[in-house]
Amino acid sequence: MSPNDQEVRPRMRRNKKLLDELTARFPAGMVSVSDSVLMENSRDFGQLAEEPMMPLAVVFPTKVGQVQELMQLASEHRLSVISRGAGTGVSGAVHVTDEAIILNLSKMNRIIEIRPQDEVAVVEPGVINHHLNLAVSEFGLMYAPDPASYKMSTIGGNIATNAGGLRCAKYGVTRESVLGLDVVLADGSLIHVGKNTFKGVAGYDLTALFTGSEGTLGVIVRAVLRLRYLPVDERDVALVFEDLEVAVEGVQRIAKARIQPAILELIDHATMKVLDAQYGTAHAGSGGAMLLVRLDGYGAEQEEAVLRETFKNDSVRLSESGDESATALIEMRRTSRGDAKDDAYRTGEDVAVPKSLMVEYVHRVQQAARQEQVQLRLISHAGDGNLHPTFYVDPSDGPNPLERLDRAVQESVRIALEMGGTITGEHGVGLIKKDWLPWEQSSQVIELQQKIKGLLDPMNILNPGKAI
Repeated sequence: MSPNDQEVRPRMRRNKKLLDELTARFPAGMVSVSDSVLMENSRDFGQLAEEPMMPLAVVFPTKVGQVQELMQLASEHRLSVISRGAGTGVSGAVHVTDEAIILNLSKMNRIIEIRPQDEVAVVEPGVINHHLNLAVSEFGLMYAPDPASYKMSTIGGNIATNAGGLRCAKYGVTRESVLGLDVVLADGSLIHVGKNTFKGVAGYDLTALFTGSEGTLGVIVRAVLRLRYLPVDERDVALVFEDLEVAVEGVQRIAKARIQPAILELIDHATMKVLDAQYGTAHAGSGGAMLLVRLDGYGAEQEEAVLRETFKNDSVRLSESGDESATALIEMRRTSRGDAKDDAYRTGEDVAVPKSLMVEYVHRVQQAARQEQVQLRLISHAGDGNLHPTFYVDPSDGPNPLERLDRAVQESVRIALEMGGTITGEHGVGLIKKDWLPWEQSSQVIELQQKIKGLLDPMNILNPGKAI
């Protein structure tokens, strides 16, 4: 028997015992070892060089007590657990890299309570973002965070990754809408953090700690969410500029005019061509870049008037008031990062810089792409300085295409950091950006986070190897 066989066979026996125990302790149908289910739950949309491993099993709880029981079992066996929702993230945060059980929370999908007078909703983690918005719209309310995947991503996943989205310009990221959480810890114990009110400063802000922790500190099983008023008016305007850098300067002009868009998105010419090919439109022929603006609330009409006044003597072309094509463009923008998922020859980035330095960032990242002879597309949640450059290269175009692509991507991140920005504006660290975290954070800060992880998860069984 080889040394490898000596290791593998006891592990196989252990895993079989564990699977037998899982199926014995939980209701029929809650535990799956189907090849297709294992494959589907082995990863998110993040593109990594190494393919993920298959999990040992996927567990679909429907009750908090079942999550607690699973974590108790995992602690007894010292087995890793990766909690997940729809898997729409792009950071590799739920990729399986070692033996693990997947805790899929999609069936814990109840909207427990809507309190319209308090402007609060209480939900389970598997509730789809869009479904919550449909439910609360009956009361004239909305849940503000709206990541591009809002029609399929879950609230639990949005909280675990502190998801962003188009409405961040006015309403902030997911963290600004999370008031309280119920969390199952690694040992199976259940805690409640946060509050049921908008204001409250008792103790440390543990709700913010769990929000964005990518499943490494606990399993979110219930959330108290802040709702906002559904706007009484919305005005969508598309602005077409001669080139990209002038469009970015337009972002500052909108800010100086004291206009507060709910949505403020930037699309470059290369992305406009992608949209034209995808939707059969002809926007690329109209100019070199676009800003897409949504104004909402009682002041929307007045803000639209100020917006038009701000650009009236420029070569900028604005869509007509009430033009539905501007609204259509905003929806097209949600899927405009590329014409397909990233692969070995195409990589999309997610950085954020101070808004005042966006023009400089765009200029320098274009220089980096030219220097490495790679192609560049760029879109941005321009209202909060979150940029998504996508680099791509033809594998037959010049020597060492992957090396050139990698250098361009890394340079785009370094430029953001030099400007006081961050390696990730909204997608999270996961696996893909873990090696870059020391570029942004000091060793002392990383060590402190590791100590927090060790306190809450001393055996390191919650999504190990991710985020920090």
